[in-house]
Amino acid sequence: MTTTTATTAVTGAVGTAHTRVEGRDKVTGAARYAGEIPFAGLAHGWLVPSTIARGRIRSVEVEPVLALPGVLAVLHHGNAPRVDADYVGMLGLPDPVVAVFQHDRVPFVGWPVALVVAETSEQAREAAEALVVQYDQEPHDVAFSADRPGTYTPDGADNRTEKGDLDAQLAASAHVVDAEYTTPEEHHSAMEPHAATARWDGGRLEVVDSNQGSTWVADELAKLFSLDLASVRVVSEHVGGAFGSKGLRVHQVLAVMAATVLDRPVRVVLTRRQLFSLVGYRSPTTQRMRLGADPDGRLRAFDHQAQSLSSSVYEFVEASAGYGRSMYAADAHHTVNRLVRLDVPTPTYVRAPGEAPGSFAVESALDELAEKCGMDPIALRVRNEPDVGPVSGLPFSSRNLLTCYEEGARRFGWADRDPRPGLRREGRWLLGTGTAAATFPVLVAPSTAAVTAEADGTYTVRITAADVGTGARTALTLIAADALDVATDRVRVRIADSDFGPAMIAGGSMGTRSWGWAITLAARGLREKLVPGGHIPPEGITVRSDTSDAIGALTQKERHSFGAQFAEVAVDVTSGEVRVRRMLGIFAAGRIVNPLTARSQLIGGMIWGLSMALHEEAVRDAASGGLVGPDLAGYHVATHADVPHIEADWVADPDADDPVGIKGIGEIGIVGAAAAVANAVWHATGVRHRALPIRPDRVLRAAAESGDATRA
Repeated sequence: MTTTTATTAVTGAVGTAHTRVEGRDKVTGAARYAGEIPFAGLAHGWLVPSTIARGRIRSVEVEPVLALPGVLAVLHHGNAPRVDADYVGMLGLPDPVVAVFQHDRVPFVGWPVALVVAETSEQAREAAEALVVQYDQEPHDVAFSADRPGTYTPDGADNRTEKGDLDAQLAASAHVVDAEYTTPEEHHSAMEPHAATARWDGGRLEVVDSNQGSTWVADELAKLFSLDLASVRVVSEHVGGAFGSKGLRVHQVLAVMAATVLDRPVRVVLTRRQLFSLVGYRSPTTQRMRLGADPDGRLRAFDHQAQSLSSSVYEFVEASAGYGRSMYAADAHHTVNRLVRLDVPTPTYVRAPGEAPGSFAVESALDELAEKCGMDPIALRVRNEPDVGPVSGLPFSSRNLLTCYEEGARRFGWADRDPRPGLRREGRWLLGTGTAAATFPVLVAPSTAAVTAEADGTYTVRITAADVGTGARTALTLIAADALDVATDRVRVRIADSDFGPAMIAGGSMGTRSWGWAITLAARGLREKLVPGGHIPPEGITVRSDTSDAIGALTQKERHSFGAQFAEVAVDVTSGEVRVRRMLGIFAAGRIVNPLTARSQLIGGMIWGLSMALHEEAVRDAASGGLVGPDLAGYHVATHADVPHIEADWVADPDADDPVGIKGIGEIGIVGAAAAVANAVWHATGVRHRALPIRPDRVLRAAAESGDATRA
């Protein structure tokens, strides 16, 4: 096995702030995204979604639409190519929605029922809106609530853990918190919509896409259409945000179907409204927390029961109950994820799946326990800091959470905080501060990379990585420069082409860790092969790596990034408006490759946590089964005016089991942020909010119910 001990860089590229290598192309418009790359003979497809939540398609009235100007074809369940959805994909079985147009069933509002293809996108849209589809409608059920009929615990060890006698420890506790916390349906809302262009070239399928992993999409398209993987190429050069939504989706499948039928390039771009039904979302959750503690705050009992929803066609679990399994020691430690399947679209991974909503419940409940114990919230967390994994019993690879709290408390001015709620006031504004911890698992997956020494003295790295806006291209350039012991301007990193071989997707905060590992091994191999002053042929000298064996030999440990979140809020006693005034996040997240883009990632996650706390909420209409206002006008996200002064920083925390020392930063920024804001609202008002988002009407209602008119 190649040694994986973290080493000090020779060039110093890793750890030095570096602007994005593709930044100029992006700001000048030279960088082309999937929906704007020109193709000769390009046709355009426009999706027709179902308008009912459950039933069957009775008829698709194709003929009048085919007579409209520019219309080339109308695909639907009666004439579309057959596909094979009976396969295991990279992340498990695919959501059956990708097996589009294979039957007449409709399982939710927005299900694809037809694709109109025309010479221009305007013609395709006009024709799609004119297409008449008749249905046999059936009663639907979209009502989500705690422990409603049909709720069950999915199979799998990750969905239930039990350690110790919970009832006995609760009974023996001096202080008990027993409360329910809820989070609403939330959506990715990436800037760039999902887009794909498919074409056949010499018997080979080529797809230009916006995705989180071209290997992933190529492999699943090959299986779905019964093709040899070598005959499929997927390219995704630039991506305008993803957050878990950009894997295999219906738009790529529809583009391939239409290109096959018409034998010409076809582009399918999903509209903003269609994204709310077809690319996944974060399930709403209800979470019951029961904490029991001794008089000094030591936890005796930890019970986290989380419930989410999925569709009637596919089981996806928002595993919120997993958050606390690595965080707090307790004599009895029970967690369970439960699920109910409804007539709704299938949820999927959204930034920090499980940890984002789970941290809101756990970190809010810890704050409530601190209040009951008369303890400082940070002191309570310190009291319950584990030596090993609270459930697994495994050692931690590193755990610098307390260092994050020490540094964060110092910089935030926590020591000056009066713990009593509802005392600080500026005119009509009540002021408060709150904190919460954060964690996210450290993962890595096998990847391959090729590094070439070119005849002109430069180096080319080829890896099927994805830069979804995180700055991955730049980070990999720095990693390669250090591994090769050359300046960064001698390194060119090419990514996002499935022809480069298998590699991990941009997801799970493990993209850069997985890709950096593969690049480091290939670069080391190349350096061993090169002779100082030796001749390099015109085609260069290439070494390829595969990290499967090295990763497989890792010792089993609890591997996590950690963080401490702090927030100060102001609450208007007359309107109920909550304004976040400042936020600070201090993280222990491995070796930071590029401080410039890393800080951007962490701040972006914290902003999303603010948005989660105060704004984001998709509302489903019980009568129609669809969402109310599924667009960026009806679905509110934090905008510039909502975002205060936010700081993100980190403490030294290199991972000794990684060749570069990386852990991962893509998701931890959002974890705990909403809880810190909610805890600050309690400190400002003396009223606890257990349901997100903390809307003005909820603040005013809670104030009225508390009987204190001076508090919002």
